[in-house]
This record gives sequence, structure tokens and C-alpha cells, in this order.
Amino acid sequence: MSIRYELVIYWSDEDSAFIVEVPELSGCMADGKTYQEAVTNAEIVIREWIETANELGRSIPSPKGRLMYA
Repeated sequence: MSIRYELVIYWSDEDSAFIVEVPELSGCMADGKTYQEAVTNAEIVIREWIETANELGRSIPSPKGRLMYA
């Protein structure tokens, strides 16, 4: 599965880790001690999010690409 959802990645001093949010998938987040680890973990969590949504019969948003924030 190709991951095409936008990822918002930032460093958290509080957590001493990179945090990854996936805005298009409600509540979908991951973290990691390195940037790459955080992205890898996010890819895993996205797959799990989608699998769970499928199992529960919930709709899965199509990736929209770049989101615009005001």
C-alpha cells in the first residue's frame, strides 16, 4: 500500500521525540526518536488505522494531497 496522506512532522521537547500527525485520519499519530523512525511508525499506524476502519465498516477518507492551513 502506498501512503499518500499528508504528514505533519515536528519535534516535541516535552516528549523528546519527533511527532507525526495525519490530519486526514482522525486521531492518527505516531512518534519516534529520529525523523525516519517517526515516519516509519506513522506508515505502520496509517495501515493499522485503515485496517481497523475497514473492520468496523467505517469510511476511509481519500488522500487529498497538500492541505492548506490558515
